[in-house]
Amino acid sequence: MGALRISLTDRCNLRCRYCMPEEEYAWLPREDLLTFEEIERLTEAFVSLGVDKVRLTGGEPLLRRGLPELVRRLAGLPGVKDLAMTTNGVLLAKHAEQLREAGLHRLTISLDTLRPERFSALTRRGTHPDVLAGINAAVATGLTDLKIDTVVMRGFNEDELVDLIEFGKNMSAEVRFIEYMDVGGATGWTPEKVFSRKEILETLAQEYGPAEELRKTDAAPADRFVLPDGTVFGIISSTTQPFCATCDRSRLTADGMWLRCLYAMTGTDLRTPLRDGASLDDLRDLITGIWQQRRDRGAVERIGQRARGQVFVSLENLKRDPHLEMHTRGG
Repeated sequence: MGALRISLTDRCNLRCRYCMPEEEYAWLPREDLLTFEEIERLTEAFVSLGVDKVRLTGGEPLLRRGLPELVRRLAGLPGVKDLAMTTNGVLLAKHAEQLREAGLHRLTISLDTLRPERFSALTRRGTHPDVLAGINAAVATGLTDLKIDTVVMRGFNEDELVDLIEFGKNMSAEVRFIEYMDVGGATGWTPEKVFSRKEILETLAQEYGPAEELRKTDAAPADRFVLPDGTVFGIISSTTQPFCATCDRSRLTADGMWLRCLYAMTGTDLRTPLRDGASLDDLRDLITGIWQQRRDRGAVERIGQRARGQVFVSLENLKRDPHLEMHTRGG
């Protein structure tokens, strides 16, 4: 157990078709959301068990009021060596300076296209200029360890790979291409829309020459490559080449549900014991006992299920349980 992803809200200000395509969902009750004090307490328990990398996610984490205060709390926990955040960037220009001052170490910004009209078609929002402003603000503020995440979808943005690499160079940011994953509901995902790791490498090789894979030094989800000109980029290929065997991450939803796998159908409620007065040792014992039994291989299992033509989660079930949605579990 080395990395924990903490979702701060199930709400988002975009409606990306691969993650959150509907306008309205079964939202988590407000009173169930963890307070900053509760998030800090649970994070302390995880860190005491060896977690040293914490990432704040959503939904969109910048929708959570007072976020710099939580960053300050978590950055101050002994043992947190890496405190990062993933954001869609829409509100980033307003908060970048405060986040850096509060102690945020790293930032990942989602950007699937450089074309405003495509952005509007994908997200149903006209906030593309705000995302670009957020990226510029992050650079100007000194958040230099910057990554840009791009979900690559056949027929939508596979023709922008070179443009995104060049944009990353200009921003001193490392671009990570993500294979389109079948997570959540009503996404319209089909295997035909997956633009694979192999195809991404072939596309970039036509422009730059063959990329060389860098030796992996941690359990991060991205495989990293270097182009002949020295540019480094990553590919997260969990759809065609799952990395379950080396995954050391788990997820905590905004209401305290602990998930050991992005594809998990069930999780462990940590909010209830916490609010019932569980001590740090109680929480440690609960977390340790469950983690030791972990056998999750969700992405690997999906390959077999796809081959058998199985439907993973029905829309009816998704409406009954918001925890099954990507935007709730902090993809």
